[in-house]
Amino acid sequence: MFISSAFAQTAPAAAESGSLLGSLTGMAPLVLMFVVLYFIMIRPQMKRQKEHRAMIEALAKGDEVVTSGGLFGRVTAIGEGQLTLEISSGVEVQVQRGAVTQVLPKGTVK
Repeated sequence: MFISSAFAQTAPAAAESGSLLGSLTGMAPLVLMFVVLYFIMIRPQMKRQKEHRAMIEALAKGDEVVTSGGLFGRVTAIGEGQLTLEISSGVEVQVQRGAVTQVLPKGTVK
C-alpha cells in the first residue's frame, strides 16, 4: 500500500547493521557522565576517606582532637575501637575512633 514491498524487506537488515553504531552513540553520553562523575565526586571522596583513616590510625596519647559532635579534648587512652578524651580537668568521655574529625596543634585545648 504505502510502502513498497522491496523497501519493507530491506528495512530490518538496514536497521540491524546500523543498530550497533546507534547503540554505541546512544551510550556515549552515559559513559561520559559516569567518567565525569567518577573524577569529580567519587575519586576525591575516596581520597578523603583514605586520609581520615590514616589520621585515625596515627592517633596517639596526648593528641588534641575535635570530635564530630564538637567536643574538644586530649586523648588520654586508646582502645581498639574507642578513645578516652579528657575534655576538662577530671572529666573524661569515651568516643569512637571514627568520631574524631580533626587533630589539633599542641596547646590548642586548655
